[in-house]
Amino acid sequence: MRTLSVFLFFSILCSLAFYSVVNLQQMLLTFQSDFLKVGALLIMAFTVIIIARYLLLLFFSMLKTIKITSKPVKRSNELFKVSIIVPAYNEELVIVKSIQSLMQQNYPFIEIIVVDDGSSDQTYKLAKKLEFNQGNKSLVVLTKPNGGKAIALNYGIKKSTGDLVMVVDSDSKLSDGAVELMVSHFNDEKIGAVAGSVFISNRVNLLTKLQALEYIEGLNMVRNGQAFFQLVSIIPGPIGMFRKSALQKVGGYESDTFAEDADLTMNLIGNGYKVEFESEAVAYTEAPEELLDLIKQRYRWTRGILQSLGKHKAKLLHVFKTPSISLILWYMLFEAIFWPIFDVFGTLFCLYIAFIYGESSLLFYWWMLFTVMDVAGALYCLMMTGESLYLSFYAILYRLYFISIINVSKIFATIEEWTNTEMEWGKLDRKGRL
Repeated sequence: MRTLSVFLFFSILCSLAFYSVVNLQQMLLTFQSDFLKVGALLIMAFTVIIIARYLLLLFFSMLKTIKITSKPVKRSNELFKVSIIVPAYNEELVIVKSIQSLMQQNYPFIEIIVVDDGSSDQTYKLAKKLEFNQGNKSLVVLTKPNGGKAIALNYGIKKSTGDLVMVVDSDSKLSDGAVELMVSHFNDEKIGAVAGSVFISNRVNLLTKLQALEYIEGLNMVRNGQAFFQLVSIIPGPIGMFRKSALQKVGGYESDTFAEDADLTMNLIGNGYKVEFESEAVAYTEAPEELLDLIKQRYRWTRGILQSLGKHKAKLLHVFKTPSISLILWYMLFEAIFWPIFDVFGTLFCLYIAFIYGESSLLFYWWMLFTVMDVAGALYCLMMTGESLYLSFYAILYRLYFISIINVSKIFATIEEWTNTEMEWGKLDRKGRL
């Protein structure tokens, strides 16, 4: 009954989307002035691109799910040793829970290396108390002067002895069996890294619930679709596993961007490695609970991605020479710059038509079209992940409130990156709700 209900609802949403596109097109074609015609043309082009992006990602995500279901990943007879690196800076509220989730992993050959990056709180002392050595499993806590996340990660990688390196943020908690699930993908020697799923642990207010929906719908559906081609664009900081030889080949993490995870992923793909996605390996992480903290986080993410794109911009035109990295770079450029700009432009254009010409139906159809896609995507992803379907109701506010704020922060981040405005890391203050 649940599947049938979702299918019927999904069909209704598709009908509404089609109805919105038809009415939107008819209205835009009636404009007479050149300004309105150009604006209408841009809106229609943007709408077509977004719909195509959405449908393609959904299609390839479904193909990936079918592929996994029909042909599960085989476990290897060879057991790789896994070194789990946990960089930590002033994480006393969450570090113990994070480490405990690693200690509870059932994979037999694990060394956990916590790298305290010059914390000024009790992070190092709390982690140090958990040290142990049981032969095949061990935990060691190292400390060094503060130098940033990338340097801390490279420090831990240098001290590691495993064949595979897993990176876990100190504000994240792993699901049971996550390590074993990710290890199984490395039977394929072409795989350089595997990304895991990221879910929000502190769903305590409207903002964190909207982020929970974003992570489930946007990030995980996108990664699953990209994984059909084994070209996941970003290995998330909370959970990622790497072949150590691949890390050594590309030189590890680089500290000249604010998105070291995106930069490393680009380096791996650019060197011919495949990047997979394991949806069942989950990291639960603490999301910003205040609006200002969220804006600061997304501002930093955008500037970091733009910095990484700037480093690899020469490969944008290598469509035939290195098509994999070129495709990923164009996709990320669209997500970081073009989508936010055109989305905000489209909303402002529709508001202009509504106020000047009294034609508010354009704004309604514009909003309904994208909201319908958000709800449909949410339903699909919630069913695939086993999450509660109640989150799909937040998709109505997702477009109206959440995405608009995120896109505005991305635009400001883009402007300030282009003007070389100085910025700091902007560490999020934890609430301890891991």
